[in-house]
Amino acid sequence: MTTSVDTNVLVALWDHEERLSASAQAALDAAFQRGNLILSAPVFSELMAEPGRTEEFLDSFVRDTGIAIDWDLDQSIWRLAGRAFQSYAAGRRKQRDTGPRRILADFLIGAHAQRRGFGLLTLDDGIYRNAFPNLAIIRI
Repeated sequence: MTTSVDTNVLVALWDHEERLSASAQAALDAAFQRGNLILSAPVFSELMAEPGRTEEFLDSFVRDTGIAIDWDLDQSIWRLAGRAFQSYAAGRRKQRDTGPRRILADFLIGAHAQRRGFGLLTLDDGIYRNAFPNLAIIRI
């Protein structure tokens, strides 16, 4: 089984908190034992926002770990992400939700995993369970 890795898993891996980093490492190791690991293009881009995470660092990391990157998000992924984001936004308006907002990248990450038939390794399964009920989610 191929597992798509959410941004928050790699941020946790590189975290200075040892327990969180160790949990992320164990989950990545277990996922790798089940099959291939992959990043969607939005995950790669989000990781570049982290301090010290240059393109060169990320290129080296994926090369050294054998994690693949899927740069091609086809129309079906964009449409699924758009429908899920639309539903999410409508729900927020209806509930007059003033809590933290999700960004489109979250929905692209979920849509990518679902359309490709991958599992999704994440620390934050709530948004994905609500937006993509058919997605196989692996929570750390």
